[in-house]
Amino acid sequence: MTVQLGMIGYGAIGKHVEAALKAGNIENLKLVAALVKRPRNEGILTHEPDRFFANKFDAVAECAGHEAVRTYGQRVLEGGADFLVTSVGAFTDTPLFERLLAAAKVNGRKLILPSGGIGALDILSSAAIGGLDSVTVTVRKDPSAWKGTIAETLVDLDGLKAPHTVFNGPVREGARLYPQNVNISAAAALAGLGLDKTRVVIVADPAITTHIVELEAKGAFGRFTFMEDVTVSEENRKTGKLVAMAMVKSVRQLASTLVVAA
Repeated sequence: MTVQLGMIGYGAIGKHVEAALKAGNIENLKLVAALVKRPRNEGILTHEPDRFFANKFDAVAECAGHEAVRTYGQRVLEGGADFLVTSVGAFTDTPLFERLLAAAKVNGRKLILPSGGIGALDILSSAAIGGLDSVTVTVRKDPSAWKGTIAETLVDLDGLKAPHTVFNGPVREGARLYPQNVNISAAAALAGLGLDKTRVVIVADPAITTHIVELEAKGAFGRFTFMEDVTVSEENRKTGKLVAMAMVKSVRQLASTLVVAA
């Protein structure tokens, strides 16, 4: 069976998925259509939601931001497709999260939160079964990654000479304030202690050119730490190359005979 995939958004992530398909790196899957913002109706691309949803999808991948989750999530699930959400920070809105979970249940579909730009979610979600005491996610990016965010009102990003913490608190608030930058912290929170008990530390660091993410968890299982140092995406300074790679992996697993680290 060939999985029929739709995509909301067609930036760096969408183009990587299509490139992987063309290269033969994803089997038993067809990219049917992609919904974009800018007026276009060519090939798989359309800016018209009704035209997009006229297709029959087995799964739809969101790669367009929090507003896309709010606007189209329920429609995807009620249309009979699984919904893969990269903008996990949208679920700091608990009523939205509960509404999409309910829609998935009623329609017999899945709300899927891909690992995206952070690893170790498999360990974290396993540890949560036995009980977690604390989880902290630290996100360090160069100052340019925080342009266009509230960080610009807190510190002179262009003048930074040393690392500066622009947020330290619950993930629910951090992901709301920095929606394009810390979706990974929301994914870690939903895998573990939740949005209010998981802590995120957000740092603008002029000494680095990559994105560094550290995760530390303690609980009945013991303690673990995880760190990744990720190359920045050329298309979007706010995200790392790994995010697109992770979506290719998640999409491939929809149709793969072998599923690793489910």
